[in-house]
Amino acid sequence: MESILNKSIGQIVAEDFRTAEVFKKYNIDFCCNGGRSLQDISEDPEISMKDLIDDLNTSTNEINNSAEDYKSWPIDVLADHIEKKHHLYVSQKIPVIEEYLDKISRVHGDSHPELSTIKELFHASAGDLTAHMKKEEFILFPFIRKMVKSGKHGFNLDQPYFGSVQNPINKMHDEHDAEGARFEEIARLSNNFTVPEDGCNTYRVAYSLLKEFQDDLHLHVHLENNILFPKAIELEKELLN
Repeated sequence: MESILNKSIGQIVAEDFRTAEVFKKYNIDFCCNGGRSLQDISEDPEISMKDLIDDLNTSTNEINNSAEDYKSWPIDVLADHIEKKHHLYVSQKIPVIEEYLDKISRVHGDSHPELSTIKELFHASAGDLTAHMKKEEFILFPFIRKMVKSGKHGFNLDQPYFGSVQNPINKMHDEHDAEGARFEEIARLSNNFTVPEDGCNTYRVAYSLLKEFQDDLHLHVHLENNILFPKAIELEKELLN
């Protein structure tokens, strides 16, 4: 138990993504706040560490062939996966969710004023995430692919205009934290995406899509913060030595 208590949450999920569902169950953020250890979490009086660790052990002992071992993937392959799966998902879902939020805000806004704030928060997230993904697609990910090619084929790696890969990664971390905080507020305002008794089917679809979007964002950020970015930093160090 002592060894797992000292591991960071992000490290635990990186080693076995099946544990992500356990952290979700206990409302523990494993992506933006993945640097915390279980020892840090143990200070929360609302969480039973025995139950949490039992659930984590159970999840890792279960046979689950669908659980991807992302940590074993080459980082250029992981970058491709993030771009083709998660970036595409965000781009496709943003206009759909915004349309649903517009509708329920117009119909239910008087009786549920929190909808206006949720709509504003998501609109801000849509703009910032779109810009964020472009920085990754045009700046960070191409450099990661270039580093991988340099390591494979032995050609010299030219220093990028941004200096070290750590610099854009630091910026991405900051933006991830901002989105994490924004979606925490959306979850709080929506009572964790709970549709009120007077909510219509459109209301239900809107909240279902928001919850799905948040879940995808958590995995998206986890793959970058806890796997892709640390590996990219280490690869740059290896190439420069």
